[in-house]
Amino acid sequence: MKYLLATTNKAKIRYYGTKLREHGIEIVTLKDLNIECDVDETGKNPIENAIIKASAYHKISGMPTIALDEGLFLESVPDNIQPGTHVRRVNGKRLNDIEMIKYYIDLVNKYGENGTLKGYFLKGVAIVNQNNTYTFEYKANRCFTNKQSKIIDEGYPLASIQIISSLNKFKSELTEEEEKSTMDVEQKDIFEFILNTISTIEQDQTKKLVK
Repeated sequence: MKYLLATTNKAKIRYYGTKLREHGIEIVTLKDLNIECDVDETGKNPIENAIIKASAYHKISGMPTIALDEGLFLESVPDNIQPGTHVRRVNGKRLNDIEMIKYYIDLVNKYGENGTLKGYFLKGVAIVNQNNTYTFEYKANRCFTNKQSKIIDEGYPLASIQIISSLNKFKSELTEEEEKSTMDVEQKDIFEFILNTISTIEQDQTKKLVK
């Protein structure tokens, strides 16, 4: 059974797509299906946006669809300029990777201490299949710095100013083994949710075929 990973973000496709394929899940992308429709993400939080995306692309593709969204919340930053669900959009403008890095370094300098600023990503996951919607929410702590790695992860530029404290390395510079020992462990609950939901979907499909 094929599953649509509903994102055009290259970093998300690389990470989530690769990990799910390693678990034997057949993943296709919007590009694979030549879907170019933009979905208006009007949700108030990551879960609502994930549901909106998963529902829209499921309707277009007819496939069980996985969508992810996230919001960013930073310590000491005033509510009126908290990124929230608009991590890349500032004052109505969608920032490119370079602009995004500069903007968040400026926030670190203004609101951080000793060149660092702590916060967290609130991640929302939604899987939609026929009339069923499954959701999961997860909080991932982060530490941003006013220093920048020379390595920029296309689609996820903030990885170049995030420090993984246990390794004292930029997130964008992690080796495959280091990623497994840190980010994979952090994302464990998300993948368990996705895999368990897929198992439920396929069990339901089997029951229908038996009938």
